[in-house]
Amino acid sequence: MSDLAFLSATELAAKVAAKEISAVELLQMYLQRVDTYNPDLNALCVDIRDQALADAEAADAALAQGQSLGAFHGVPMTVKESYNVAGTPTTWGNPDWRDNVTAEDAECVKKLKDAGVNVFGKTNVPLSLADFQSYNEIYGTTNNPYDHSRIPGGSSGGSAAALAAGLTGLEIGSDIGGSIRNPAHFCGVFGHKPTHDLLWMRGHSAPGDMRSTPDISVIGPLARSADDLYSAIKIMAGPDEIMSRGYQLNLPELGDRPLSELKVGVWKNDEAAPVAQEVEARVDLVAAALRDAGAQITEDAKPEFSADHSNEVYQRLLHATMASRMPLENYESLKAYVANELDPEDNSSTAQTLRAQVSSFKEWSQANEMRHQLRWRWHEYFKQYDILLTPMMATAAFEHDQRPFAERSLQVDNQERPYFEQVFWAGLTGVAYLPSTVIPTGLNDMGLPIGVQIIGPQYGDLITIGVAQKLERMGFAFQAPAAYQ
Repeated sequence: MSDLAFLSATELAAKVAAKEISAVELLQMYLQRVDTYNPDLNALCVDIRDQALADAEAADAALAQGQSLGAFHGVPMTVKESYNVAGTPTTWGNPDWRDNVTAEDAECVKKLKDAGVNVFGKTNVPLSLADFQSYNEIYGTTNNPYDHSRIPGGSSGGSAAALAAGLTGLEIGSDIGGSIRNPAHFCGVFGHKPTHDLLWMRGHSAPGDMRSTPDISVIGPLARSADDLYSAIKIMAGPDEIMSRGYQLNLPELGDRPLSELKVGVWKNDEAAPVAQEVEARVDLVAAALRDAGAQITEDAKPEFSADHSNEVYQRLLHATMASRMPLENYESLKAYVANELDPEDNSSTAQTLRAQVSSFKEWSQANEMRHQLRWRWHEYFKQYDILLTPMMATAAFEHDQRPFAERSLQVDNQERPYFEQVFWAGLTGVAYLPSTVIPTGLNDMGLPIGVQIIGPQYGDLITIGVAQKLERMGFAFQAPAAYQ
């Protein structure tokens, strides 16, 4: 049964549709694996198996009557803890929100359920979704399935770990600083950060029914196959009810277009955020595969802006958005500190972060204008290139480090680098609203996965996913961790 556990959601749905296995049997298989493996892995943190078993029975009854619920009929699924699922807590790892039990599913959960998925649990996150690691006081620490001494990534760390360990069929996460993509990289699965606002985020929020989409932040799928990313985006994407009065979605697709027609840029390292040689080599590996398939590859093909400038704009907007999640008392205290105690001559990275967190609307608007200038530079770039290949993170999964943020750093080929420097590669696309897909490229000498990021133009989601689908068939595919097979 272990082979079954690692199939894609698309393949699992096909087996249910062909009545090779029932939805109930499929769910029971995953529940048995959860009971066996999750105590040490700690990827799943909320269990709703009783409702899921009833839903599986309903799915089998519908199939017996010749009814299909959609592309993922009968597929067991977990979702990131930060999504609302009726009757479950949504805490974002914050003990103050431990009792925040929600009454309604998030919009994307509703859409996926309408397409046949069977949600049986929720997966772990870091406190306030604000770390590359996934641990909190409520649910504890999630480990990497390839090495329990190492992190699974964050903030969708439980999502990626559950997929890689074969504990679930499909997952959805969220991303403001790589929170879908870095767990995909660290756990060897596929992840897609959509174009900003392509998926309505209602139901993915701290307590309260927020209808707005936070700046930079998106929600999107993680999976063991790019085919699942494709179907999930098709299911979840689209305007909200107000916008749908005048807008319809019409995403361009790669379709049958061969790789030989593609023009591919490569940005494989940068002084602003150096990556390990083995990570850079994986970008080269993907580029070589595309070159062998006939694609036109251009090394060091970057958009017309400096990496430092893009990162500065991203950081200013990111910290303002993240600070908006603070309790009012904490925010006012920070605001007073910046105004009255922070040395005006202090231009350290810490001081710049603090100022960005309490920036005025005028200061935010200036950064926003610079962001839109970046968007237009990217737009010109994608008139010349179809996609851009970059690293996702500087290294493979690193060991757990739960010290205060200020005490953390990361070793990159024996060079000590700032911990949060690692948002650089995520921020390139985040600040400019662009989609990007992370694909696995295999394991390193330590048996740890390494991913590569495929960036595309705004609303080019199905293009980057389409390239990922073709690369998957060329061998850039998920490899299950040996301890879970």
